[in-house]
Amino acid sequence: MEPPRSAVADTLLERLTATYAAAADPERAESMRTYMKDIAPFLGLTMPDRRALSRTVLAGTPRPDEADCTAVALRCWRLPQREYHYFAVDYLRRHVTRLSSGFLPVARHLVSTVPWWDTVDLLACHVVGGLVAADPKLRADMDAWIEDDDLWIARTALLHQLRYKDATDTERLFAYCVRQSGHPDFFIRKAIGWCLREYAKTDPEAVRAFVARERLSPLSVREALKNIGP
Repeated sequence: MEPPRSAVADTLLERLTATYAAAADPERAESMRTYMKDIAPFLGLTMPDRRALSRTVLAGTPRPDEADCTAVALRCWRLPQREYHYFAVDYLRRHVTRLSSGFLPVARHLVSTVPWWDTVDLLACHVVGGLVAADPKLRADMDAWIEDDDLWIARTALLHQLRYKDATDTERLFAYCVRQSGHPDFFIRKAIGWCLREYAKTDPEAVRAFVARERLSPLSVREALKNIGP
């Protein structure tokens, strides 16, 4: 996917790569890479340090439009070190209200490129979830994503309502969990339990009843009932 032209992205990427690289810690980078199962190289920036550096990078920059957000995200994703991906996710979260439903293919590209829970889950909850909340027509796309062979796309469909609370489409939530209940992968089974556990904060009885009548993996059940009991 080709990034659009963006003067905002030009400025940010120039600042970002210089600022982050100057603060790199190779020793910590190696331990971070090992902890994250070698999904990508790291610069070795802790979260507090990275956020402080990001504030410096962003200082004085204008509010972006959708093209700027797209360019920043795609250009960051082309950089190997994971902290640049984190910057992109944070940037999209901050400006999600600037994004239209047309951003969903970009979000899908980010979810499915160098995928791991550290970026996928934040994109699912804060970016994809925000897009679907703003445009309910995108629910049809989520209905397709839950069927996808890419487990990270399916996980995103499961988690996109995680912050919806009373606005949760429970019919879809439960249907998605049933659709993927037999999936063998840990990350799908964990996501089923997680989205049910989160919705249980809003309607614990509905979650208890659902878990009682459906055949879910033991992991999904444990996660779903973790805070409310059987």
